[in-house]
Amino acid sequence: MIVIKVGGSLGINYDAVCADLASIVKAGQKAILVHGGSAETNRISERLGKPPRMVTSVSGYESRYTDRETLEIFEMVYCGKMNKGIVERLQRHGVNAVGLSGLDGRIWEGIRKATITILEAGKKKVLRDDFTGKIEKVNLKLIHLLLNGGFTPVLTPPAISYDGEAMNVDGDRAAAMLASALKVEKLIILSNVPGLLREIQDERSLIPEIPFQRIEEFAGFAKGRMKKKVLGAVEAIREGVKEVVFADARTALPITEALAGKGTVIH
Repeated sequence: MIVIKVGGSLGINYDAVCADLASIVKAGQKAILVHGGSAETNRISERLGKPPRMVTSVSGYESRYTDRETLEIFEMVYCGKMNKGIVERLQRHGVNAVGLSGLDGRIWEGIRKATITILEAGKKKVLRDDFTGKIEKVNLKLIHLLLNGGFTPVLTPPAISYDGEAMNVDGDRAAAMLASALKVEKLIILSNVPGLLREIQDERSLIPEIPFQRIEEFAGFAKGRMKKKVLGAVEAIREGVKEVVFADARTALPITEALAGKGTVIH
């Protein structure tokens, strides 16, 4: 069993990811694919006259400010266009994929944050009416039901709060929670870079391997969205996942190459 997270940034080769996943599943490997959709959500938001608002928390993590209107756009893109597009690709390759959000069957459940504190122009600011949260529980009963039935789950945020509200959650951390709950040995996180880079503009500066006990030494190289990926990796390994691989989703065989150790391997 492997859990694969593929991001939603520009440049990702979804056709290659799905073709590669199909070959792995047909070879007998059970897998779950978690996906994002940030770039497409930004594009649709702009077209709808609701440009994305990115905010930075006091701890330095960037996220999308998600009011109710933004949440509805988010759901439309993530749960609709992106999710069903991936399911269609996998079905075309003969994989009986089922696309669900974290809302469905309360796959990902947790607590919605009443407020978030951000840094804006060097000052702290409290935002309310933000539909973001943190996953605390995974509905493994539904996941196992699908897997045992021969289906390949394709999962995406949002998650659901204990009060039944949809909430935006980070996809990398959601995948980490899923991998931990399933006690898988390997979590693969695919994005539009080869892995963790020492110099963000230089893909030749790839860090190929990080022993987990030295993760703090390397965490400072993570910039922007990569910070959340490193956080997800830390959470996954602390909860029992043996290995996390950051790998490139732009190649012809992204999952196969990640399984072979190409990218940044944290263990």
